[in-house]
Amino acid sequence: MKKLFSLLLALCLVLSLGVCALADEGGIAPEDLKIGMVCIGDNNSGYDIAHITGLEKAMDALGVPAENVTYKYNVGENEEAADACYDLADNGCQIIFTDSYGHQTYTQQVASEYPELTFCAMTGDMAAASGLTNLKNAFNHTFESRYVSGVVAGMKLAELIANDELADENYDADGNVKIGYVGAYPYAEVVSGYTAFYLGIRSIVENVHMDVRYTNSWFDPTGEGSAANSLMADGCVIISQHADSTGAPSEVQAYHEAGHTVFCVGYNISMLEVAPDVALTSAGNDWSVYYTFALQSMIDGTEIPTDWSEGYNEGANYIFPLGDACAEGTAEKVEEVEAGLTDGSLQVFDCSTFTVDGENPTSFLALGDEGEAIRDGVFYESDPELRSAPYFSLRIDGITELTTEE
Repeated sequence: MKKLFSLLLALCLVLSLGVCALADEGGIAPEDLKIGMVCIGDNNSGYDIAHITGLEKAMDALGVPAENVTYKYNVGENEEAADACYDLADNGCQIIFTDSYGHQTYTQQVASEYPELTFCAMTGDMAAASGLTNLKNAFNHTFESRYVSGVVAGMKLAELIANDELADENYDADGNVKIGYVGAYPYAEVVSGYTAFYLGIRSIVENVHMDVRYTNSWFDPTGEGSAANSLMADGCVIISQHADSTGAPSEVQAYHEAGHTVFCVGYNISMLEVAPDVALTSAGNDWSVYYTFALQSMIDGTEIPTDWSEGYNEGANYIFPLGDACAEGTAEKVEEVEAGLTDGSLQVFDCSTFTVDGENPTSFLALGDEGEAIRDGVFYESDPELRSAPYFSLRIDGITELTTEE
């Protein structure tokens, strides 16, 4: 019995020394890292699929067991988010991600009560101001992939114009080609994205005007389809979206089959399955880049920055494979544009390429009275020194936001 006791004592000592060593280093072994993920939707939402896939890819790369993550699906931007975070914290998760902007208030609430845990509010903008060292924000440079997808659309538009395939209804009174955009909410995130898409088209075809219709929902297949139909009925020949379902592309395919010239650009997932004849591409985010960074930091015991935002330079953004409907030469043009975004020689929000009320903007304070976003003629969106979440809220000339009555 004494020998057994001595053996158990020695074993406990070894284990305790291992735990102490790990604690001293401040890291967590991959097999011991417990992760919580709060999703606004589920696997039916392209946005949530992108986050779920990104997290799973990161876990696999770092050797974190698949069973070490707990998901909370279809969590509203209300007290449900707090309840989900509390449950994950109480069940041993050491890092908790929430994937929607409206979750962040509740994420901050729980983070303030669990200072020993790390909370990452994806797409949020409150971490720096919260004063909490365990609350983080992250966002990809989605505006970059939006711009590239706009270039793809612009190439198609140029082909249609060259082949005289547009009808009178596709032009406004000023001779601009009509394009449309289905947006979720009039948030800076959406405004930044649709502006980048528009500028991508404008880099190829100058005379375009874009109308934006909001659904006031991140995921509403019926509402997104209805908004797309309204835009197409008004003559829009290209339809893009910042919405999470296949509602709009499905209606674009149906409109095309009814004999109209119209094409679409999606978001988060390829739309070729639902719109094989009209889907040009989709703007995408590789969220695994951030998830890998954040989880590796937990494993190494290093601090995760309060704000993190990267794009093509880190492989965090891309576009989906081009559809058969794309114009000749599109792939080569995309390669050129992506190279410019990667090395920084191309800036999406070069202020010389757009105007607000007829003037090129020269100043924009992103954070109240400080935080100049425009420097040397470029609007620097999602600059981590200012804030990772988008703050581009300028309404530039050439784009009209429509009310439900219009």
